[in-house]
Parts: sequence; structure tokens; C-alpha cells
Amino acid sequence: MTSLEVQYLSKQYPNGLYPAVNDISFNMQNGEILALVGPSGCGKTTTLRLIAGLERPDSGDIRIGGRLAASQLTFIPPEKRGIGMVFQDHALFPHLTVFDNVAFGLRGRKKIEIQQTVYELLDLVGLMPLEKRFPHALSGGEKQRVALARALAPRPVLILMDEPFSSLDTDLRIGMREQVRSLLKTMQASVVFVTHDQEEALFMGDRLAVFQKGKIQQIGTPEQIYQESATRFVAEFMGNSSFLPGKIRTDGINTEVGFLLQSVSLPEDMNVEVAVRADDVNFLPDRTGNGVVLRRVYRGMMNLYSIKLDSGRTLDAFKEHTDIIPEGTRVNIFIDAGHPLCVFPQGVEINHKNFNPAAKYPAC
Repeated sequence: MTSLEVQYLSKQYPNGLYPAVNDISFNMQNGEILALVGPSGCGKTTTLRLIAGLERPDSGDIRIGGRLAASQLTFIPPEKRGIGMVFQDHALFPHLTVFDNVAFGLRGRKKIEIQQTVYELLDLVGLMPLEKRFPHALSGGEKQRVALARALAPRPVLILMDEPFSSLDTDLRIGMREQVRSLLKTMQASVVFVTHDQEEALFMGDRLAVFQKGKIQQIGTPEQIYQESATRFVAEFMGNSSFLPGKIRTDGINTEVGFLLQSVSLPEDMNVEVAVRADDVNFLPDRTGNGVVLRRVYRGMMNLYSIKLDSGRTLDAFKEHTDIIPEGTRVNIFIDAGHPLCVFPQGVEINHKNFNPAAKYPAC
């Protein structure tokens, strides 16, 4: 069953250069976590607000749990949509205890039912000992768990989460997203999760919808988004890809760092760009090589090297943390991916609507 259906949804603000949301469509299954990811101003938060009922769409339909929530003739207000919301600033009531914050959405129910529901959720999120505390006495992670419990308490059809971890420090953020995802899966919650953090989207989402300028560039599993990017933008945004020019040959692609043996369903002699990430590249010191080490950035488990090719183009490459090569060293850099790379016709942005992975176009 579908928990959310969005069809041909659009929203234009008066001063916008382009629609904030531009004719997007997608469905969600019950119990699915869908991560909306993209740079600032790409339309992901506006989409969330439209689903929540905090904005009216200019066109398109929204169905929540099979019920029409918004269309040209219908608009159900937020409080009647059967949704829960978790914000980045937690939005807890400062004058209410943890217990009362979680119970807030259960008003009108029997006291025993409220107590049972609240205690079940506090136990689930590990906050039973803190039920009488006020928000000012909680840590950032504790506040986030209270906000999640409050959103889950009424058993909503759909939960909307808007950058929920952005106010937390890095270590707490990583720990919290692991806990929260586990909780959401335990409760089989249907969730729309908005983030600008690519790593967070890949971790949280059963599927990802990648936004750019109000449009969805691609929807797919984390593996599909990362390994089979449908557009050049997705390949660049979701994995910090560099793009290496090449020319299609019968059995592969000619590039300035060597021949890439990869079958590509594109015409011979076509100019293309190969999406290359740091883990797809290797290099060895070589006085007659094709590049020079520009810099090394220590990343703990790995060193990240930037290599300037003779053409002036720069590629990044990972090496083990113990493998230290001085800046200025002449090296031979080559592709060492171990898997097919995404290949895009030069100057052409493939649209997600005509992207056909089976046709390997782009080839990845």
C-alpha cells in the first residue's frame, strides 16, 4: 500500500527565478523512508511543506494514506492530514515536561490510553527516567528523541522530518541518526526525510529523491543513486565526482589517463565525460608520469591526494593513511575502479524521465 502519492506537483513563489517545485511526481510505500536530498534552494523543503499542508500547491495532487489532501479543488489543513512532524529546532514546548510534550498530540483520549502510549514511546526512545524534566534540562540528542516520540505518539500515517539532526554536533549527529533510523524501522513508520547532507541521505533513506532547481533528477535506492547516477548533476552532487573527458571506441573509452575497457552503448567517436571518484583512481610515483601531486589531506583512515594532470585538470585519489607521497612528486595516475563508471555524452544532461538503466545510457 502507498502511504504517500504526489502527482505533477508545482509551486512558484512571486520572486522566484524558477518554480520552487516544478512538476514532480513520486509514490511511497508503507514503512518506507524516503530521503529528499539536494543543495540549498533546490525545492526539497518546499515539497515537505506542501505535503504537510503549510503551503498550497499551484497545481498537482497529494494523497496521504490514499486520501486526497491537496488538489486544485481540495485542501485539507495540516492538523487533519494525519501526519507527524519533526523539525531541526525540535520545537518542544518549554513549559511542558517530557511526558507532557509527548502526550500533547493525544489530547481528548482516555487518561489510561495516554499514559500507556507515552510510556511505551519513552521506553522505546530510552527516556523513561527523564519523563519529569523540562526541555531546558535536556541535551540536544535527548530533545531530538522527545520530538520524535511526540511525532510518533498519535500513530500518524506519515512522518515528515526536516533537517532533524542539523543542530547537533558531528559525533552526536552520527549516533542519533543510527538510533532514529532503528526506531523508525521498529515502528514501521512511513517517513519523508529532508537533508542536504549526502552521506546522511544515503544512510537514512530506503530510497533517495535527488532535487535540483525544483525538479527531481533521480529517485532510487542508495546504491542506484550512487553507482548508477542518471544525470551529471547526481553523479557530482552525490559522490563528489570529477569528470574526465574521453572518446568512445569500439571496446571502450580513450582518456588522458589511459584506455578504459568498458562497453558503452554510445556511437563511436562520441565525446563523453566519465564520472570518476577518488576511490576509482590510483597512482604510483613515476618520473615520466602524467601528473603531479598538488596536495595531501589526511582523513584519518585514508589520505586524499589531489593530482594535477598534464592537461591542467585535477583528479582526486585515495591512498592508505600510511602511504605518504610528498607534494610535487611526479606520478602516473590511472583508473582502477573495479566496476563500470558512469559515462555522459559531453554537453548533454540526461533527464530522469528518459533515463533507462537497461540501455546503459548513461553507461554505468
